[in-house]
Amino acid sequence: MQIVLSSHLFVRHRLTTVWLERVWAAGFSAGEAFCARQHFDYRDKAQIKQLGHWFRDSDLKTHSIHAPMYTDDVWGRSGPHAVIDISETTKGKRIVMVDEVKRALEAAEVVPFRYMVQHIGVSGQEFDQRRMDAAFSSLDELKVFAGQRGVEILLENTPNALSTAERLNLFLNETHLNLNYCFDIGHAHMAGSITDQFERMKDRIRSTHLHDNDGESDSHLFPGKGTLDWDKAMELLQSRPKQYPLLLELREPAGMANPIEEARRAMDELTRRL
Repeated sequence: MQIVLSSHLFVRHRLTTVWLERVWAAGFSAGEAFCARQHFDYRDKAQIKQLGHWFRDSDLKTHSIHAPMYTDDVWGRSGPHAVIDISETTKGKRIVMVDEVKRALEAAEVVPFRYMVQHIGVSGQEFDQRRMDAAFSSLDELKVFAGQRGVEILLENTPNALSTAERLNLFLNETHLNLNYCFDIGHAHMAGSITDQFERMKDRIRSTHLHDNDGESDSHLFPGKGTLDWDKAMELLQSRPKQYPLLLELREPAGMANPIEEARRAMDELTRRL
């Protein structure tokens, strides 16, 4: 199975070719660029151009990008207006948010990638049919925009009442959008059962997010640092080995000297279970 690393691991740093060289040197064949403006600023044409030149001459590929979650460069701390939520029910606000996601998709014109991972709603959000209707309007538009750039949108199971595996399946059955999934195993653990969530999503899984937690906090720990059953996890994931890569989406621990090399060691530990 292809092994991929999300740049979420070093999201506190500017995404430069130096970091990409380290990812390649560690033995990852592809990456996922996390769209956070302090890190991968999809609005910054100079940064996009520099990365585009590097990828043209590199064997490291961009598997995917993660859609932006905030419009600012401080993780939304500038205020509620900075939070990107494609399920926003106020049409004017929703249009602004969809336009922001489109700016990220435009990066594919310079740095080609196959997938964009998209959330529906924000963490902890309660179910509201109006929000699902708004999400449909957003995704209907974004799907066309992405397709024109050779990109496929993947919906991620996230810790809210709008996008559990059950809700995502219901959403696609009702809307006929025919989108596929990014299976986040850490979020599935928080939902109570990685097996149940995987079984519900498996036919549409095209990418993964692998990380650990205590079943309650979305802490993006290295595998083995939480309570997730990784023997069971790898048993599930290897059941469809040609359908998706193994993609680590980790948070950089304080004081860790070489996080990318440590991520590769963590991946090696996981693949030894296959």
